[in-house]
Amino acid sequence: MTAEQTEHRNLIRAVIKKLTGSYNEDLEQEVYLRAWQNRDKYQDKGKVRAWLSTLTANLCRDYFKSRFFREDKNKIGGDELLEKIVVQGKQEERLDAKTRQKIILKAVDALPAPLRKVVVWYEFEEMPYAEIARRLDIPEGTVKSRLSTARKILAEQLKFLRGE
Repeated sequence: MTAEQTEHRNLIRAVIKKLTGSYNEDLEQEVYLRAWQNRDKYQDKGKVRAWLSTLTANLCRDYFKSRFFREDKNKIGGDELLEKIVVQGKQEERLDAKTRQKIILKAVDALPAPLRKVVVWYEFEEMPYAEIARRLDIPEGTVKSRLSTARKILAEQLKFLRGE
């Protein structure tokens, strides 16, 4: 395996772990399959890393919407479990990292599309303001404004995670 292939593999695994809370080999294999299937659609306007990150993040979001994820969620009690935890207080101690990540991702996914794109690209894919502005064809200040607005919305929606 070349250094570039190793770097891409590590990137894909890191995005999967960051978004799902654990390593998921099935998701990783799906990323490789989709990348291969869509290799002719890749436009050399940006970096391969950004394209792979976006592809991986989209597949993770699809996974959370999938039947398999819903079945897993139902096995652990689903939304009822989350509501019970919130009512009991001291959420920081009661929610494990994976459950917290799922709650956060659900909140991010519920943001309006322009805000969601900026959050995903900046926070999850660690893309700089200038690159986001270039991709969206908007001023850098608008990117910062959208990010600020999204953070305020998320802070309000997720304040129960901080025990407020």
